[in-house]
Amino acid sequence: MNGEFINLDTAKKIQEDKNMDKDLLKIIEFYGVLPQLKYFQSEVFELNEAIIEYEDRKNISDFNLNMFKATAMPVKQHIIEEIADVMVMLMQFKEYYHMDGNDIMKIMREKIDRQLGRIENESK
Repeated sequence: MNGEFINLDTAKKIQEDKNMDKDLLKIIEFYGVLPQLKYFQSEVFELNEAIIEYEDRKNISDFNLNMFKATAMPVKQHIIEEIADVMVMLMQFKEYYHMDGNDIMKIMREKIDRQLGRIENESK
């Protein structure tokens, strides 16, 4: 694993999958924006819980690396699944509101750069 959450090539492939876009739009139009927003909140909560579980196991297992390695993979897979769930929900909103993925990526880059600037300033 190269440490990237989702690289630009993957993001572009997802963005270019017009069938996926249509499917995501179909889902949110069927259930409605507000019910999907509530569902989104539960998905974010589940992701949060999966990350906390991983970190708790890591902290408990600090004294026993083998124990952590044995239990980490299923929990890590759970995090991957929850990230996918959250991304599916986000992409539904993106499609519903007819938002351009390039605009989102541009703003993400700006926010990342701004935060890196803050980190640099805090490090001085």
